[in-house]
Amino acid sequence: MMALFPIRPTQADIEIAERISDHTRPEVEQIAKILTWGADEHVVCALAAGWWLYCRHRSARHRTDSNHILLTTVAATLLPHLLKSIFDQRRPDRLMVRGHLHGVPFSGKPLDAFPSGHAIHVGALASAAAVLPPAQRSLAWSIGAGLVLTRIVLLAHWTSDVIAGLAIGAAVERLLRRWTGFGLSHR
Repeated sequence: MMALFPIRPTQADIEIAERISDHTRPEVEQIAKILTWGADEHVVCALAAGWWLYCRHRSARHRTDSNHILLTTVAATLLPHLLKSIFDQRRPDRLMVRGHLHGVPFSGKPLDAFPSGHAIHVGALASAAAVLPPAQRSLAWSIGAGLVLTRIVLLAHWTSDVIAGLAIGAAVERLLRRWTGFGLSHR
């Protein structure tokens, strides 16, 4: 089944993917392959559900915060599946053949590049991390940046797919704040 809207990568996307394809090594790809699991929907949902369960017997603020994180995580997990049924974009790993000689693996379905689901998860959780104290916020954002970069290094997504995913995730989290009240008690 074809999606409604095909999307082409930008010239910058292609140039970045070509550079990665030419200069990556199997060791780099293996490390990225392991690290990318940190933003996988199954891992993120399990962690959010675990945090939600842990907070059931904590303060009202902890329960509100964990409700928001769980709802945001579920929304950020479902949304990419919906968007990928609307948009078709070929993954860079299907077009950058030289990369496979340097260890680039095949990722997911060939036409599911846009948007990056991993980046939507990271964007949503990075947006929620904005309420944390500066040191914790910086740590969360740094880890998130590292996780989404793995999607580019693995040629699973074009750079623009990752940027769009981050923006979509942040927008989802901010919209859900209006409903859950998250962040109000942090001010």
